Amino acid sequence: MAEKILVVDDEVSLQETLAYNLKKEGYLVDVASDGPTALDLARKSKPDLIILDIMLPGLDGFEVCRILRKEMSTPVLMLTARDDEIDRVVGLEVGADDYLAKPFSMRELIARVKALLRRVRIIRQEVGTTTNADGSPLPKILTFDNLLIDMTRREVKKDGKVIALKPKEYELLTFLAQHIGQMLTREFILERVWGWDFVGDSRTVDVHVRWLREKIEVDPSDPKRIVTVRGAGYRFEG
Repeated sequence: MAEKILVVDDEVSLQETLAYNLKKEGYLVDVASDGPTALDLARKSKPDLIILDIMLPGLDGFEVCRILRKEMSTPVLMLTARDDEIDRVVGLEVGADDYLAKPFSMRELIARVKALLRRVRIIRQEVGTTTNADGSPLPKILTFDNLLIDMTRREVKKDGKVIALKPKEYELLTFLAQHIGQMLTREFILERVWGWDFVGDSRTVDVHVRWLREKIEVDPSDPKRIVTVRGAGYRFEG
């Protein structure tokens, strides 16, 4: 079954070019030219991936992404008109999965699209897995004192209350918790959670760890759950 992509850009020529090339790759494509229309289409068509420009009429791409992240975990590839680190940081903060600065080659965009969709398929396969490599049952609920991770519901609770996590925050927390007590390098985490072909660097891991600590630690400035291994990486303590 062909995967569906929503292209959101108010530049008609670019919108048409993206749609044409994505259809050539076998994807189904919907298009939107403004923020409100993008939200409406995303809710109705449930795309597998959203390509989202920052500069949009009605609602900008940051706000569209922020709203979508409260409702769905669809991966978002954000387009920015300039290679500005502020844009990239803000994009990550509102929940974008990857970013691409204009102008870009169509080959690079297609590669990013395929990488993100491949990561989605891997995650879906992992969620559907019921056993460990040795054949033993895979736990669906992980409990650590006041912290509970329900992998069936993709839900995390702290002191009995549900915590609102972005998709990548949830994936990172689950990955760390499944490797309790193990020191994991930033590069290893980046490869397994974001995918080996993710274009960003290990600072992405640090940013998401900081966000997670603010939500699950009693004192984020003195973390006891996600511990930094100086000069190496991180370790999840149970």
